[in-house]
Amino acid sequence: MDLASAGFQVDTVADLFNRNMNYEGAIPILLFWITRITDPAVKEDVIRALTVPWAKPAAALPLVQEFRLAADEGMRWAIANALSVVADDAVLDDVIQLVTDVRNGKAREMLALALGNMKNPQAVSVLTDLLNDAQVVGHAVMALGTLNAKGARSSVEKLASHPTKWIRKEVQKALAQIDACSDEHQ
Repeated sequence: MDLASAGFQVDTVADLFNRNMNYEGAIPILLFWITRITDPAVKEDVIRALTVPWAKPAAALPLVQEFRLAADEGMRWAIANALSVVADDAVLDDVIQLVTDVRNGKAREMLALALGNMKNPQAVSVLTDLLNDAQVVGHAVMALGTLNAKGARSSVEKLASHPTKWIRKEVQKALAQIDACSDEHQ
């Protein structure tokens, strides 16, 4: 196995993250294998192993490509979760396309969070539009808070009385993040 040859003494790919190993050097190996693996369980372990900040930016595009190929909703969610950690502006257009496609189901929640990694102002615009999408509204609020999106403050604030409790809590957190950022820049 390539991991063992590179000095990673593991029985399975999952050992990399289950043992809290420092496996930054394994990322190129994982990226090489992600497109070649046919066993869904092993592929999901590779995806989970790529759900780490040190897989940036190299993992973003291969993960987008895997998302497009994945037929299983659980696999798409796992990939979207990885993208919420590693996505950057290089895959902005791809993430926008995926998050706005309702056929992508629950994975869209994590794709909305992935937009929270972006520097491009288009991410704020898309997330503001997603505040009207019942399936991803809470995650869009979270991402806008992460971005300290001052321009979206009034749109977020309108959700303060949302019928869902966890979304109301996320609105309060996002408003606090936005306001703290605004206070720092005054």
